[in-house]
Parts: sequence; C-alpha cells; structure tokens
Amino acid sequence: METRELRYFVAVAEELHFGRAAQRLGIAQPPLSRAIRQIERRFGTVLLERTSRAVTLTEAGAVLLREARAALDAVEAAERRTRRAALAAAGHAGVVLAAKAGASTDLLAKLLDAYAAEPDAVAVDVLLCGIGEQAGLLHDGRADVALLHRPFDALTGFDAEELCSEGQVVILPAGHPLTSRPHVRMAEVSELPGLPMPRWPGPGGTYPDGPGPQARDHGQLTQLIALGRACWIAPESCRAQLRGDLAAVPVLDAPTVTTVVAWPPHSRSRAVAGLVRTATRLHQSN
Repeated sequence: METRELRYFVAVAEELHFGRAAQRLGIAQPPLSRAIRQIERRFGTVLLERTSRAVTLTEAGAVLLREARAALDAVEAAERRTRRAALAAAGHAGVVLAAKAGASTDLLAKLLDAYAAEPDAVAVDVLLCGIGEQAGLLHDGRADVALLHRPFDALTGFDAEELCSEGQVVILPAGHPLTSRPHVRMAEVSELPGLPMPRWPGPGGTYPDGPGPQARDHGQLTQLIALGRACWIAPESCRAQLRGDLAAVPVLDAPTVTTVVAWPPHSRSRAVAGLVRTATRLHQSN
C-alpha cells in the first residue's frame, strides 16, 4: 500500500464521515470513496460499514487503523531523522534533547554545560514537554535523545543508561498541616481531604475519569497545588524549583525514581553518542 492510501483510510476511520475526511485531506469526496473501495478490494474484506446515516469500523478496519497509524508515524520519523542526518553531513549537526518540564532541572543544566565543553560538541535544542511525552518524541523522530524516569516512563524500544536515583516527595500548598511533618506515607497522601491527584491527558488527549482536577502542563499543576486544589508526588530533586507558595514532604514508601538517558537503538548520530558519553561520565563522577 502507498502512504497516500494509508492517510486516506486513517482520515475516514477517524472522522467516520467521508465528507469531513475529504475536507480534512483537501480532496473531493468521490476519489476518496474510490480509494477506500480499492483498499477493501486489495484486502478482500469490508473495512468500513456504510449506511445512509453512519460509517463504522469493522474489526478488520480497526486493526488496519492501528497499524496504519504506526506505519505513518514510522514514515514521518524516518523523514525527520533523514533530514537531520543530511544537515549533519552538510556541517550543520545538532541534537534535540527531550526532557519533562520541571524535572531533573539541575541534572539537565549540568549535562548541557559539560557537553558544551566537549571539543566535538554541537548545538543542543532542548524540547521541554509534559509528563510522559518524552518517549513519544523519541519514537516519532522529533527528539534524538531524552531524559526518562523509571518506573513512570516506558523504556521499551530504546537503549538507555542510568544517571541517578532518588526518593519522592509530596508537593503541597505552603502552610498545609502536613508540611510540619518530617515525612509521610503513600496511604496518608491518598487520603488527603480536598487535595486529590491531578489527571493528565492520555493517548488522544482525553482525560481519565477521576476526582482530581485536569492538568496539562507543569505550570497548571503548580498553580492547582498552590490554590489548594491538588497535591502531587514528584522526585525529590523538584524541591529546588518549588515556588514560595509550595512545600515538599518526603514520602517514605514511594517508589524510587531512576533518571535515564535514552535514545533509539538504530541511532548512528555522533552527536547523540557524545551527549550520552557526557551524561554517563557525569553519573560516574557523582
């Protein structure tokens, strides 16, 4: 199949409406309908059930939608990496580093300073993102290397080196009764009245059900906590970036967080290799 056909099918499968899909693709509806029929003839099965009122995916169509999205993502990632490789070959080498906003700030600053001092260092673009987004940026080629955090971020499909491990703290509004305590436990945090954990958008940008307020980025999160609407468990290194209206208390039984530097295993970038070497050297010196 051609990538054009995959894009046509994905548009119809996501919109479940041929007219809206055609508008989204910028083409007329008749050629789109013909393309979908041709795809179905190739597979020998119905992928989309059509009636005068609705379009629905068949089981086979749902499988093709999932696989087509993955294939198109892989093609786009290949295009991005190829363009960056071409720039590097032309003497315009650079590397994109993805990191979660508000996390590992001291480590990131030390890494960037140490790498900049290397004789073969290239420009590093730092891509700050929301919680859990780093892996996706690596997969789709928008980032060359990333700082990930076990056990929260999946390392499947990446090569990685450990950099540091730390405990966690609960971040609370300044003046909350628990801030006078030397430490707390997970059960106490989960039962805090009026301070639920916030909810983050999952795949597709939708929020899971739950009592906590919706948060999309680190700025929203800290404001919600300061307003007394939420609390959050985070790595201990976050203490250094806390605003004056927030406080942190160690959580004794929270899982240890391990920060790793990760990159795609097929990477042949000298800049990525150099950045990883610098990161591991920093880890070994601590």
